[in-house]
Amino acid sequence: MIGERAMCRPWGGAAVEFRDSPQDAGFRAEVRGFIEAELPAALRSVEPEWGAFNTRRGRGLESGPMREWRHKLAARHWLAPHWPREYGGAGLDIGQQFIFNEEMAVHRAPGVGGIGVGWAGPTIMLYGSEEQKRRFLPRIVSGDETWCQGFSEPGSGSDLASLQTRATRDGDDYVVNGQKIWTSGAHHSQWMILLARTDPDAPKHKGISYFLLEMNTPGITLRPLVNMLDDHSFNQVFFDSVRVPKENLLGEENRGWYIGATTLDFERSSIAASTSMALIVRDLANWVRESGRKLTAVQRAELAERAVEAEIGRLLSYQVISMQRRGLIPNKEASIAKLYNGELDQRIAATGMRILGLQGTLAGSSATASPSPMMFNDMGEGRGGGAAPLAGRIPRHYLAASATTIGGGTSEIQRGIIATRGLGLPRG
Repeated sequence: MIGERAMCRPWGGAAVEFRDSPQDAGFRAEVRGFIEAELPAALRSVEPEWGAFNTRRGRGLESGPMREWRHKLAARHWLAPHWPREYGGAGLDIGQQFIFNEEMAVHRAPGVGGIGVGWAGPTIMLYGSEEQKRRFLPRIVSGDETWCQGFSEPGSGSDLASLQTRATRDGDDYVVNGQKIWTSGAHHSQWMILLARTDPDAPKHKGISYFLLEMNTPGITLRPLVNMLDDHSFNQVFFDSVRVPKENLLGEENRGWYIGATTLDFERSSIAASTSMALIVRDLANWVRESGRKLTAVQRAELAERAVEAEIGRLLSYQVISMQRRGLIPNKEASIAKLYNGELDQRIAATGMRILGLQGTLAGSSATASPSPMMFNDMGEGRGGGAAPLAGRIPRHYLAASATTIGGGTSEIQRGIIATRGLGLPRG
């Protein structure tokens, strides 16, 4: 059952206990009860929050139901459950964070913390000055300020350390020129965590600095990147002599690469992604049964295989969290989970499309409306009605899944980490 844990033995390793302790079981019941009682009706969706690429990204970040949900979470200190209490969080330990994230995924409840809560805030806690902590952390945990991440560039994605955006010191400011790309949510963010090169003559990992950039600063231009779902979630960001006060440098100058590596290290278990995929397979199987669709022997075997693989993906996530609870660093294990779940997401989407056949070209939520071509609104939802199975979620998932082996580190990068750090193979 999704949300329940058991014991398994990872390959070549000692047995790992994945069952909830009595304390964990109590906390799981508390989280589950809260979601069931407090999640606004408008946000109770049958659609999972897909793993690496959420096709309903935000569900209207500034909508009334989302603001209501954010305030309810904040009242329990669950807007930032992993933050220390001194900074407004709930102070949950690693295991409780895992349970919280799993139950949110199981109940398909939208997360509202985003990059500010997940990445920017924890990085500021570790490397920020006391003044920076006082300025930024309260506004992040209250939900008053949202953040985006200015890391990737057109020529610097997987090889992020080759980035070319420059920040040149000029008196009390740094002057930034360059470009970022694939910047999620930049069009509704007030702040950005930014990596820029401050020493062009230093080795590429040692000449980068980390900045906190206000998005209404003169010289910043945004251009939307619309994906295959007709969804505007990504952006290009251009910097033309953008002045950043020196007070907004995080940590030491030219040490930004190492701070950025810390940022990318947060939330490594992928439990939301693996749980979402298990839900997708379950929903697809339920639809086949309820609709009376007759599957071929090959299709039945394929759907069964996806169900088994989804459970394996969840167990890989459990292995990561079990290591974290023992104070170990799940380096190769996190890459294994990310690689496996990303590629599994695409296999599940392809299986769904093969089972739906021509009905996989429809989108919409009304079983009685006339069929309509695949069209989506700004939230990635089908528009124009349509007699689409599962409200058109499968074709949306199929399009969105193309990104799961790219975002967060490509499959090639993950295989390199597994080879060198896991198997001890030499670098090519």
